[in-house]
Amino acid sequence: MNSDQSLAQPKVATVNLKPLRLLIVAPSFDILGGQSVQADRLLSRLREDSSVEVGFLPINPRLPGVLRKLQSIKYIRTIVTSLLYLATLLARVHKYDVIHVFSASYFSFVLAPTPAMLISLLYGKKILLNYHSGEAEDHLTRWRRSAIPTIRLAHEVVVPSDYLVLLFHRFGLKARPIFNIIDTGRFRFRKRNPLRPVFLSNRNLEAHYGVDRILRAFAIIQERVPDASLVVAGYGSQRGPLEQLARELGLRNTEFTGQVGHEKVVELYDAADIYLNGSEIDNQPLSILEAFACGLPVVTTDAGGIPFVVTDERTGFLVQRGDYQAMADRALRLLENQQLAEKIINQARDECRKYAWEAIRSQWLEVYEQLASGELAHHRGTGRLSATTKCSIEHDPRIHTK
Repeated sequence: MNSDQSLAQPKVATVNLKPLRLLIVAPSFDILGGQSVQADRLLSRLREDSSVEVGFLPINPRLPGVLRKLQSIKYIRTIVTSLLYLATLLARVHKYDVIHVFSASYFSFVLAPTPAMLISLLYGKKILLNYHSGEAEDHLTRWRRSAIPTIRLAHEVVVPSDYLVLLFHRFGLKARPIFNIIDTGRFRFRKRNPLRPVFLSNRNLEAHYGVDRILRAFAIIQERVPDASLVVAGYGSQRGPLEQLARELGLRNTEFTGQVGHEKVVELYDAADIYLNGSEIDNQPLSILEAFACGLPVVTTDAGGIPFVVTDERTGFLVQRGDYQAMADRALRLLENQQLAEKIINQARDECRKYAWEAIRSQWLEVYEQLASGELAHHRGTGRLSATTKCSIEHDPRIHTK
């Protein structure tokens, strides 16, 4: 026998154990909001997972050194940031298997997710569009001719609520729901017994978040409970008018904190006892879920997808959009009925389990793996749903239309 033959070993098939290469494209904390918070939570969790090699590309990159001053100049800021963003996409996208693009609506949709998707297609990469905006209905209606074809470029669309799944279906778009992540370890639960008249609003100060309704509701509350206090956290174009309204209403013990950093927001929830939300348009507010986790009972309007998050008199109180009198009445009812408040608090805390990473992890890994293997490519933009789901869409009382 030939000596080479005697030493020959049977060939063993090799298995490719390389982790899936994933790039998350999203706002950094320089743009503080729900997308940046969710991107950070997802990124930090996935970096603990050996099956995924994950990178992050901010849609709002910082210019280096002295050039950063250009980003403080209106209009110039948009131009130079967009150019750096495009250059970074061209330099990095080709290194990954799946590109996970976070998306808002309107001009943000044009400036951030659209370039990321086009460059991903240029490199032949699989695209996951993660759409988060509560303004989806108006966006898709007004921008139908551009937004819908662009969304269909994605191999998979993921949204954080069943509400957006149903809404996308109306526009012929298929979407998969994967809920937002709540860090239940970071947002500490505190037992509130007795419940104090210490209120919190934690939304950006823009018209569609209805903070003016909260101020009007609080004025009614203070008539009954003179020592009640309110913290209004957040920033936005309406801060001046809202502070003026607070003065006109004669509100006492009312503090406008301005923008609150990601690390400080937990302290706001811990200090408050009741959470108020006055949205006119919304999807799945992170602030409501964070209030659940911290033990604050929630009184909120029924805008958009909120009824998919809050069940009236079970996990919170729902009132009709704009009805600040009802909001005040429900808040006072919580203060007057400690037993009811405790029941709602505990049921809302239980609801948080489906937003914990342990419940969400497998859903993200499944969709990434399916995209990388090409299993989802043929589903792109079909908008097909089962007959049962279509029926639920048509008859779901939680869906509000304009």
